[in-house]
Amino acid sequence: MYTELIDLTTISEEEREQTMNRAGEIIRAGGLVAFPTETVYGLGADGMNPDASARIYEAKGRPSDNPLIMHIVDTAQVEEIAAEVSPDAGKIMDAFWPGPLTVILPRKRTVPSTTTGGLDTVAIRMPSHPDAREFIRRSGRIIAAPSANISGRPSPTRAVHVYEDMKGRIPMILDGGPVGIGIESTIVDMTGDHPIILRPGYISLEEITDLVGEAEIDPAIAGRTPAKDLVAKAPGMKYRHYAPKGQMILVEGETARVVKKINELTVLRQAEGFTVGIIGTEETLSLYPEGIAKSVGSREQPQTIAANLYRVLREMDASGADYIYAESFFDEKLGDAIMNRMLKAAGYRVISCRR
Repeated sequence: MYTELIDLTTISEEEREQTMNRAGEIIRAGGLVAFPTETVYGLGADGMNPDASARIYEAKGRPSDNPLIMHIVDTAQVEEIAAEVSPDAGKIMDAFWPGPLTVILPRKRTVPSTTTGGLDTVAIRMPSHPDAREFIRRSGRIIAAPSANISGRPSPTRAVHVYEDMKGRIPMILDGGPVGIGIESTIVDMTGDHPIILRPGYISLEEITDLVGEAEIDPAIAGRTPAKDLVAKAPGMKYRHYAPKGQMILVEGETARVVKKINELTVLRQAEGFTVGIIGTEETLSLYPEGIAKSVGSREQPQTIAANLYRVLREMDASGADYIYAESFFDEKLGDAIMNRMLKAAGYRVISCRR
């Protein structure tokens, strides 16, 4: 299959309209289109077409019990796919949509089980990215879309990342430039007595609590060790995700101790003949060997860490790193969201340098 990569940032308005119309035609015919959102690039299909949803799983190599998120452009579309919307769910949607938040609600039986991973719930999001909104609107469909990468790999934050993984698998990639946030949406389960965060993201627990009162993070994702025998109630809960090809290890503790430990481990692995990569920050980059360390951002601006994380993980793959030692960010703002991804990428391998 030929994969067309179209740069939406350089074409004329007329060409843009033609491109969006063709993208919509592909969706209505049951095909797949990758598109930018404010979080990561998504791999879209008609969420109400079970065959189209099945093609997403096939293209990604994604387990079929891992649910997909339904992307909408109008709150009225919630009524088409959700059987019930609680008052608190309504408050959360009003406050954070359009934006990087996904709500889980009881599903209507008209929503294919292939889209929901066989669950009786449906995950819904209204993206704020203008290209995503135009694409969904032109398609005339509710779009099911996970991240546009091979399952398990770092999520794509640039169209070139999508092309690396999806070339020959899908007919079209819409290139809207680098995304803004860089990590997937917060997922909040609204089917119980109070909101439960199933995947941390840019919208924090504190913001949700301030809005509706009691809320919590699901214990299955709150710890630093993987949960066993987990039912995947939301994308990203059950399976290995975001992982580079090399073995990644997180090192946590006081900064000077972390840097010292990473440098010791680097010397050890290099002496054994392995290629090593280091993930540091703007504040520590000069303390590591030149050429093998990459900055993921600044601790003074944690949003830069979120925005750059997946790009740096892919650059580690490109460098051929056998071992990747990374600083941790447990104590930073957005730490829950960042470390959720990094722990999964590292397979929960953590070295502590705390006293």
